[in-house]
Amino acid sequence: MPDSAMPIPPSSLPYYQPVADECALFEHAFRHRLPLLLKGPTGCGKTRFVAHMAARLGRPLYTVSCHDDLTAADLTGRYLLKGGDTVWADGPLTRAVREGAICYLDEVVEARKDVTVVLHPLTDDRRILPLDRTGETLEAPQDFMLVVSYNPGYQNVLKALKPSTRQRFLAVEFDFPKADQEIPIVAGESGLPEARVVPLVRLANALRALKGQDLEEGVSTRLLIYCATLIRSGMKPERAIRAALIEPLTDDPDIRAGLLRVAEITLG
Repeated sequence: MPDSAMPIPPSSLPYYQPVADECALFEHAFRHRLPLLLKGPTGCGKTRFVAHMAARLGRPLYTVSCHDDLTAADLTGRYLLKGGDTVWADGPLTRAVREGAICYLDEVVEARKDVTVVLHPLTDDRRILPLDRTGETLEAPQDFMLVVSYNPGYQNVLKALKPSTRQRFLAVEFDFPKADQEIPIVAGESGLPEARVVPLVRLANALRALKGQDLEEGVSTRLLIYCATLIRSGMKPERAIRAALIEPLTDDPDIRAGLLRVAEITLG
């Protein structure tokens, strides 16, 4: 088991600042054995939220970052050669089911289509995981929970959850926190005083307003924390802002120059 199955004291939980009733929703879903879908932009806190809730509930957590080459076998397991013998090795989803853990599939739409087929029997009243290669059918214990996430902003025809899959999950939408919520988050994570975080959050919101125009994605809370961390360590704000809030957003020199101009205007 990767972590203790005992609840962690509040002071030791992974830091997460609730912005609505998402923590209560997660607890209800866990208690009633319902799968949960998190929707929201990159870097808005989805992964940290799941880590926080797993620790809060005292459950082990298996996190899988999905990608184009991720197959159902990567999740369920496969036979491997060890010392001349062929042995079965559980994948993270199978281990989570056996242990009654939380399995979190980050950016699930990036995985191959056969992955969602494997998830279906775990997301209805059967709550089973058939392992065709071993002949087993695992019944998920009460403490098992499946959580998946994706970024709707990156969806296209080829990479989108089918309605038949989406409707197997409860869903909660995430977005970047409001300024009065984001300021203490960034300050708490970076150690930079809130007064110095205020202009960074103001700049982030100005850049986020450009999403869909010159930018595919706005400044994430994660990048804001990176920027504040650099400033807290002694880097000049102008350099930290360029490295953390401007350069990661675009490779286009004209757009980059425009973003730097927005930073100058916003920060004065």
